[in-house]
Amino acid sequence: MKSKTEYLWFNTRTHREYINITGDVARIVSESGIREGMALVAAMHITAGVYINDAEDGLIEDIDEWLEKLAPFRNDYRHHRTGETNGDSHLKNLLVGHQVIVPVTNGALDLGPWQQVYYAEFDGRRRKRLIIKVIGE
Repeated sequence: MKSKTEYLWFNTRTHREYINITGDVARIVSESGIREGMALVAAMHITAGVYINDAEDGLIEDIDEWLEKLAPFRNDYRHHRTGETNGDSHLKNLLVGHQVIVPVTNGALDLGPWQQVYYAEFDGRRRKRLIIKVIGE
């Protein structure tokens, strides 16, 4: 059993942003030398997430609109009593999830024809990280 761990860092220009990281994950898998196994991709912040879906711009806008409808920014979150103003970002993380596991087959990501891996930022404009851990043989 072998493993490789690498971190990606983000400092987004906007409060919410969706970044296609499929190429980065694929590169790390390739560099790992692992032929069969899995890649864990996880946001290391509770106001960000990771998901797999289509890389179509309209769908990304739909996802953002859906998340904002389910967990809108507003001033009356109890969490804001702590001095923070990102209660909606925590809820968006719960909806999207903070990690995905992608199969590795024959040394490459084993994704479906339209599947892409995304980092979802919900409380941006500050430095955050994501871990990619490839495990296998």
